[in-house]
Amino acid sequence: MIFDNRSRTVKCKLFVWPVLALAVTLTAQAQQGKFAVINIQGAIISTKDGQKAAAELNAKTAPKKKELEQKQNEINGLQDQLNKGSNTLSDSAKNDLYKNIEAKKKNLQREVEDAQADLEADQNKLLQQLGQKILAVIEKYARDNGYTMVVDVSSPQTPVLYASPSIDITKEIIELYDKNAAPGAAAPTPTTSKPPAAAPAAPKPAPKPAGQ
Repeated sequence: MIFDNRSRTVKCKLFVWPVLALAVTLTAQAQQGKFAVINIQGAIISTKDGQKAAAELNAKTAPKKKELEQKQNEINGLQDQLNKGSNTLSDSAKNDLYKNIEAKKKNLQREVEDAQADLEADQNKLLQQLGQKILAVIEKYARDNGYTMVVDVSSPQTPVLYASPSIDITKEIIELYDKNAAPGAAAPTPTTSKPPAAAPAAPKPAPKPAGQ
């Protein structure tokens, strides 16, 4: 199926994401410390928010996916017609049929590429929203539990050859994220948040007229 072959859903492809494909370093100068690893891509799609986002994207792309599949089936039917009529159709008819198939293929290719671009844009938007929240959870968890460094191992570029399962905090972060995301729960505050703006100074009283 065209849409499936050219694009994975949120559950299958968690979007290459430069914001979180890095190590969250809490003490850059530490020579020794307590370290942990996390699969952020897996964590995001396993949270309730991530699963909801995946379902919403699937529902949003379903009509377009069906439309593209129908157009592909139409092309397949024309190709089959051309193959079966290779000995019975006139050269002119075969040529017209061939041109029709090629034109439909080009149009379909453009539509697939446009649909792919739209899907990736939606995925990246959702990831940015979910990523900032889960990053705040990671930072708070690391500080509360005395971790010096947390490394994301979901990216192929992460230079981690081996990590013991005992230092994998993915499950803990998922549970903590869902707990904080529950109605009424206070979300953790990222350490990178800007300080609140200073309140405006109170206006000075107007000077009294002379003689009063």
